[in-house]
This record gives sequence, structure tokens and C-alpha cells, in this order.
Amino acid sequence: MIITEEQVFALLELLALTRDTEPNCDDCLQHMAEFAETSLSGKSVPEAIAHIDEHLERCQDCREEFSALKDALGKDIMAS
Repeated sequence: MIITEEQVFALLELLALTRDTEPNCDDCLQHMAEFAETSLSGKSVPEAIAHIDEHLERCQDCREEFSALKDALGKDIMAS
């Protein structure tokens, strides 16, 4: 398998985002509902769950889960 220059740069960008202590998907999913509600309300994200935003930048699976959760919560808010 040959890796393109574009793929190498994308990997390097993700590597630059890493930290000594990284939340995993379980950590992310545990706080995702709170994060989605805060995000939809337009409030600033508390520092305690800011690491969720960082994880979502790197994890496609969690980003998709977050998007679906926001869609569901947004529909509930609109119906109220």
C-alpha cells in the first residue's frame, strides 16, 4: 500500500493534536450528551468536558455519534 503525500500530512496533523493523556471513546461517549446539550444551547463548553471536543476532532466514530445525538436533541428542542 502506497501512502500519498496528502495522507502523510493528514496523519502528521492528527499526531500534532495528541497529548500525553488522551480520552478514549468510552470517556467521550460518557460525556457526549452533556456536551451536545451545552453546544446546542450556545453556552461555552465547561473546561471539564473540553477534552471531548478534542477527541471529536480525531475520532470519526464519536463525531458521527455526536452529530446524531445533536440532531435528536435539536429536534426535541424544536418540538418544545
